[in-house]
Amino acid sequence: MIRIAIVDDHAVVRAGLRQFLADQPDFAVIGEAANGREALDIVRQGEVDVILLDIAMPGQNGVDALAAIRARAPALAVLILSGHDEAHYATTLLRLGASGYLNKHCDPDELVKAVRTVSRGRKYITASVAERLAEGLASGEAGPAHEQLSERELQIFLRLAQGETIGTIAETLSLSVKTVSTYRSRVMEKMQLASNSDLTYYALKSGLIQ
Repeated sequence: MIRIAIVDDHAVVRAGLRQFLADQPDFAVIGEAANGREALDIVRQGEVDVILLDIAMPGQNGVDALAAIRARAPALAVLILSGHDEAHYATTLLRLGASGYLNKHCDPDELVKAVRTVSRGRKYITASVAERLAEGLASGEAGPAHEQLSERELQIFLRLAQGETIGTIAETLSLSVKTVSTYRSRVMEKMQLASNSDLTYYALKSGLIQ
């Protein structure tokens, strides 16, 4: 039996997923969470095999949650199920440790296949993501600027892009203001941007925030 936890801030989405997954004879939904912190509570119990994780959540978003889950349980399968198109986040989150990435509009049968795949310790990569990865290798190009960011840099970039102050980010991530400022400088340099407004524009244009 594959034990699954659903992490999404929309109760209707969680209910729909729970009902669908319950129809699979080898699936058992053992928990639900509305945010990253609740997800960590489930992980700490150590009774889950696969986490279905949304990206866009209030407070601790999916990127933050993925980092925290990886730190707590490096071998746990985390399958991203997001409303964002694969072109926006998939390659970045796979690089940062996600087991797979699916858009919420995917075929239900593909979700079942992905859960079974990642539960066996394997990566699940859709044909479109595989094509993007292959094109990047063939061209030798580095890819979009945000794909060059480290895990922590991506966390801070997304928070800055959504208008959070350095002080708020420092408090939320338990970092010093100086450390967050240093990460901000690295993000600006890597992405060749000059201001927080530039970060926000880039994130909106790239579909990373709404």
